[in-house]
Amino acid sequence: MNSGKTFRHGQILRLVSDASITNQEELRRRLAAQKMRVTQATLSRDLQELRLVKTHDGYRPAAALPEESNGLPSLARALGEFLVDIRPAENLLVLKTPPSGAQPLAAAVDGAKFPETAGTIAGDDTVLIITPNKKSRESLQKKIESLVK
Repeated sequence: MNSGKTFRHGQILRLVSDASITNQEELRRRLAAQKMRVTQATLSRDLQELRLVKTHDGYRPAAALPEESNGLPSLARALGEFLVDIRPAENLLVLKTPPSGAQPLAAAVDGAKFPETAGTIAGDDTVLIITPNKKSRESLQKKIESLVK
């Protein structure tokens, strides 16, 4: 995936999580306000690739729907799409991504609701996962690595 598309995907995810966006035209206008011009066909493909579904409250990740309530299919997909490297550091797990890949990956990690996770912080190309201790980090790292293989 090219960096322009990755960035656009990150912006779409941010927009739909920040506000109730009920149709593609509204989403297209909000992207245009950020100087991102997209066609309806491109936006439709983006929504499908991001697995965003239209609900009465606006677009939401499909992982938030009951059939994927554990978040794992969404996480496995996000890891396959965005994860570049895993770097452990005591009770911290650092996930490296391409530019603009951290937000969607962090959202998928949060959606998986791992008991080892105390919290996540996402930058542009880095997700920081905080665990209570080194043992929890090791357990979480094994789970994430098993989803990548």
